Amino acid sequence: MKKTILGLLTILFIIAAILVFRATTTFHDQQLEPAVGIGEINLDEPGAVERFSRALTYPTISYDDRSNFDAGAFRDFHAFLETAYPLMHARASKTLVSDYSIVYHLMGSDPSLQPVLYMGHMDVVPVEEITLDEWTYPPFSGEVADDIIWGRGSVDDKFTVIALMEAMELLLSEGAQPNRSIYFAFGHDEEVGGKEGAAEVAKYFKSQGITFEYVMDEGGVVVEGLIPDIDQPVAVIGVSEKGYVNLVLTVNAPGGHSSQPPAQTALGILSRAIVKVEDNPFPARLDYFYPTFETLGVEMPFSKRLVMSNLWLFSPLVKKVMLGNKDDAAGLRTTTAATMATGSPKSNILPTRATAVINFRILPGETTETVKQRVIDLIDDERVEVTDEYGINPSPISPTNSRGYELISKTIRGMDENILVAPYMVRGGTDARYFYSVSPNVYRFMFLRFRPDTIGYVHGIDEHVATVSYFEAIRYYYHLVRQSMAG
Repeated sequence: MKKTILGLLTILFIIAAILVFRATTTFHDQQLEPAVGIGEINLDEPGAVERFSRALTYPTISYDDRSNFDAGAFRDFHAFLETAYPLMHARASKTLVSDYSIVYHLMGSDPSLQPVLYMGHMDVVPVEEITLDEWTYPPFSGEVADDIIWGRGSVDDKFTVIALMEAMELLLSEGAQPNRSIYFAFGHDEEVGGKEGAAEVAKYFKSQGITFEYVMDEGGVVVEGLIPDIDQPVAVIGVSEKGYVNLVLTVNAPGGHSSQPPAQTALGILSRAIVKVEDNPFPARLDYFYPTFETLGVEMPFSKRLVMSNLWLFSPLVKKVMLGNKDDAAGLRTTTAATMATGSPKSNILPTRATAVINFRILPGETTETVKQRVIDLIDDERVEVTDEYGINPSPISPTNSRGYELISKTIRGMDENILVAPYMVRGGTDARYFYSVSPNVYRFMFLRFRPDTIGYVHGIDEHVATVSYFEAIRYYYHLVRQSMAG
């Protein structure tokens, strides 16, 4: 008995030693040295605010129903850019793609240097009529009050477009002469998938034989107070993004009067199908969350490092804890969201057709086809037809050892040495997904600080940004573009 107990204690001691050893050796400091020369810039702040304010007055809205597209609003916004940024338009060539997306090209002097592409999108999401009274200022007023700029697009994503244009105009006014060619691409339909805008821009570049050293779009931000146990701000750079697909579930039935219903109506059959899908979520995986933690692990408490460095033992516990938080859960699995449904037009009429839409955000390793097949298998009911609307597979994963990633990271650190930088997987979708055909180095980041009390303004009521955040973004883009132009 004593030998058995001693043997058991020895095994436990060895396991404990392994756990502690891995916790103390797995993680190391991966933060890059800050870029040098990231100083203040000679920005006309009142003018920059006034131009941003005007940019927000153009209702460049993307609707799911493309028949509501307001071509005039986009043409007016194009004209505004020309008058607001005359040096950019004098020095750079401009190409319209699909009539409304813009590509700017500032020619470099050294053709041996691969160009760089910076992206943003001009379109914004609609504002629900019923919420108009809840806005502090009208959503397309561009109101500036108490050093805050209010309006739809002030964050997503005229913030990026205008900050890039301000940075480039300032560089040109100072006589900047690029060695490396710089491209800007501003899409007009990102909020509805980018099929007519960014997708066609990527095809345009490919047809011209243009490839890029790196591509940077919006998508990542500087988060503050959003990562447990990390007191410092963290700049998360998107190196990949989930795919998505809308699956349409349809049930057809004879219909009739509600006073003589069948055992199951079309809507009842459809409801059971939705419940089956929701009750069987996709399996959770840690492999796309781990790179973020691996980069930040050295800053975490020992207890968390002990767990995360020993996932061979603790992965079930980690998954259980993370799945209890909807934000964390979205990074661990392909998500399932039933979002739309239709049935009968009147309460006493049995529906002849019932439909529902389920939106899936797809984790790498799955595809639109595997998601569709899984849903068909789960429902297992021939009465329910499953068809897919437009979808796109998850993006590849961009490397974190490329010059582009390092330049973005070092410039962030040059702006504020207190900021930690980490790669992550974007849970939503961006126009960047289309550009892997012209560069393997595709990143998503905008220099904007997000806190728990501000993150909800994206696509929400009272979208706004502080002028100091806007100035910080211009300064960031100024230094990033300046370094890229140099070679």
